[in-house]
Amino acid sequence: MEIKVKCSCGEGKCPEWAIVELQGVVEAQSSFQDCLQNLQIGVLCRPSSQENYTLTVGYHELMGAKVPLKKPMLVLKKLKVPDEEEKDGDSSSSSRVEMDVIGIIRHKILFKTRPKALISKPQPIVKEKVGSSNPIMPN
Repeated sequence: MEIKVKCSCGEGKCPEWAIVELQGVVEAQSSFQDCLQNLQIGVLCRPSSQENYTLTVGYHELMGAKVPLKKPMLVLKKLKVPDEEEKDGDSSSSSRVEMDVIGIIRHKILFKTRPKALISKPQPIVKEKVGSSNPIMPN
């Protein structure tokens, strides 16, 4: 079976993706077991222009780094294309399979250290008085 791979976004214009690699297991709470699709597990930030990243998951913070992959990977979407014979009125259910390139992965963000526990204390809200440079605490 021949499978064709095509790129509909044009040469050199495919979006860049990255892999997030975690050490260990991420388990969802029992209340979320039935709705894992589109579930946000954390916030990924790059605090500066460096290649360091921070992932905050609940009360845990992970530090990671951007690492190049040895070989780039493609993100593909499977398409079923009807054969030419089927278009001519033949009722056979044969179809070809094509793969469409929707992204290229050249890097991964690797989190290989243990998470740091965040202490959750309510932060005071600081307001500034108009015409004054001294911040005041709200009542």
